[in-house]
Amino acid sequence: MSPQIPSLRLLANPEQARVSSSFFKTGTGQYGEGDRFLGIRMPVLRDYVKTHRGALTPARHKTLLKSPFHEERMVALLVWVYESEKSTEAGQDKIARAFLRAKVYANNWDLIDVSVPDLLGPSLYRRAPFMVAAFKKLLNSEKLWDRRIAILSTFHSIRKGDFEHVQIACASVLEDREDLIHKASGWMLREAGKRSPAVLRRFLKEHSGRMPRTMLRYAIERLPEPERKRWLKAPVLLQSATGFDTKIT
Repeated sequence: MSPQIPSLRLLANPEQARVSSSFFKTGTGQYGEGDRFLGIRMPVLRDYVKTHRGALTPARHKTLLKSPFHEERMVALLVWVYESEKSTEAGQDKIARAFLRAKVYANNWDLIDVSVPDLLGPSLYRRAPFMVAAFKKLLNSEKLWDRRIAILSTFHSIRKGDFEHVQIACASVLEDREDLIHKASGWMLREAGKRSPAVLRRFLKEHSGRMPRTMLRYAIERLPEPERKRWLKAPVLLQSATGFDTKIT
């Protein structure tokens, strides 16, 4: 390790680590199974990156990215975020490709949510061919985190007023069984609706009957209360055993 960079492990807080392990569902059969925590809060991690990123060697970055400790992987991702924000389009694409090769280490929702909009979002917004192909592949993946990555990759485009990819992503996960996907897709629809209520309402008009309840609730959170109540009372479509749609209220 470079002598200029103190180990993150010196900042470990065992009590906070126990809280984080519970919060991020690290138990057997849970989505974060086996993950390990040092117990370092996000403001401290961001300060660490701000202070030490310039002295971080590629080898040390790789070590952090592959670390068994959640916070060390977070630091590696935050370093990439900073570099991407300062990069040219070619540099952003290079970082996006590097992230896609290493996405297995972004294996919890906070790691994805903090990094993916900035690491993959610009390349998707510009419709770089490699990123468009990756977006489709991630959406169709059987892996929970891949699908969440695809959904969060649309956030940059949403901020730019481009809503094509968020609609594609959210329409693709209407039948998803994972609550973390329902929350992510509903969140992105809500963000789209904050910028273009018309886009959100068109999506709801076409798909609300098939939207998981959590996804719908997140999506309509910023709409006026009377309108929210109308969407929540609308008929819900269930797929029947014979393959026909059945309405319930």
